[in-house]
Amino acid sequence: MDNEKKNGINAFGLAALIVSSAIGTGIFGLPSQLAQVAAPGPALLAWLVCGIGVLALVLSLNNLAKKRPDIDSGLFGYAKAACGPLGEFMSGWTYWISAWIGNLAFATFLMSAIGNFIGIFKGGQNIASIIAAIVFLWVLTFFVNNGVESANFVNTIVTICKVIPLFVFIVLVAMSFKLGVFTAHFWTNFASNVKATGVNGSVYGQIKNSMMSIMWVFIGIEGASVLSSRAKSQKAASQATIIGFISLVVIYVFSTILPYGVMSQAAIAKAAQPAMGSILEVAVGKWAAIIINLGVIISTIGSWLSWTMLPAETTRLMAKDKTLPASWGKLNKKKAPQFSLIITAVLQTLFLFSMLFTTSAYNFASTLAAAAILVSYMLVGIYQIKYSFQHKEWWQFFVGLVCAGFEIMAAVLSGWQDLLLLTISFLPGFVLYYMASKEDKHQITSREKIVMAVVCALAILAIIFLFTGKISING
Repeated sequence: MDNEKKNGINAFGLAALIVSSAIGTGIFGLPSQLAQVAAPGPALLAWLVCGIGVLALVLSLNNLAKKRPDIDSGLFGYAKAACGPLGEFMSGWTYWISAWIGNLAFATFLMSAIGNFIGIFKGGQNIASIIAAIVFLWVLTFFVNNGVESANFVNTIVTICKVIPLFVFIVLVAMSFKLGVFTAHFWTNFASNVKATGVNGSVYGQIKNSMMSIMWVFIGIEGASVLSSRAKSQKAASQATIIGFISLVVIYVFSTILPYGVMSQAAIAKAAQPAMGSILEVAVGKWAAIIINLGVIISTIGSWLSWTMLPAETTRLMAKDKTLPASWGKLNKKKAPQFSLIITAVLQTLFLFSMLFTTSAYNFASTLAAAAILVSYMLVGIYQIKYSFQHKEWWQFFVGLVCAGFEIMAAVLSGWQDLLLLTISFLPGFVLYYMASKEDKHQITSREKIVMAVVCALAILAIIFLFTGKISING
């Protein structure tokens, strides 16, 4: 029986969180990113491939939520069911790393967008911008610290506001759409740019390079699963995931494909950021850029709020399941994990301050964030495969194969360097896992010790490669 919680988050609220988490800063620049590497035909195929992969993740999450309602730790609980406590820790740890590090991009992008209106913040990485960003992140931390569910209500309102500029963009571009412009070079990339940049101009090459931009804008699709323990019901969490997925696909595809019918591919590729503003300026006038810049500001604030909630909820669930020390999951009077929120905010503050002196720390962090999320997603697919095989549910088994296979493919496309760098984050992480195991009197198994030893060895190798220049964090 699907028991409802009186004060839980409903399906619409969770769907809003998914949309808000996923629609961040990337969508406003994605049209030009895609145009730089692909014509409309290959771009559409890339959306199809990524859509199938993400749909497999969504279907896996919903199937497991239905079949294993006893697991209320979402992604991380499924990783535990698949690979044991260490599997849950590695899934949760990489998710947490990806979540809070990704917020640093929101900080710089937000200040850069505000800089279009207030000159002192122009560029987003000067002293004024970083100080303002630090103040802002602590305000958000304080807000979430006063109640995750009340913060989600505000997030729902912000989500509605941030979708409006995207809706305006889609409508206005659709009105300016010309079929002749769209079909002029439907399959072939513009030759001059291919030769100049070394981009593979084949259809396969265009699809591959498009996917590397597309797959990251779906991060956040799992938000309902992460917050499932705070949902009104498991049914609400499952409904929210489907609603969120459909909403995102519609917004993303129309936002990135319709511009091919307004401007040439070469013109879109060279559009100034945010690209949506430049495209609308051509289509309807300069006033459109103001709408998009306001949309960027609202969108970034909404995403930043969502991603302040999600990393805190991650460590709460991990502490509840004894894979992090209990202090990381301790709730205050407002039922918010205060210790985790403060630790996460301190780490973000340190990384933001470091950007005053070097971009290396941010580049290093961004690399980790990009690779980290794939671990959590892949473990969902692995448990979907395991559970479906045990219960002879062959359609669900196939869905799990597609989910895990897609995440492995994404990891390969992102490059072995990123995955190797990710192992460095486990050096302090394993210390916390050891502390949690000691608290819970959990005897670390021989298999866990072998996995930890291999990961630590790879981390040492990554550090050596960094110092010898075989891996660069600057490009």
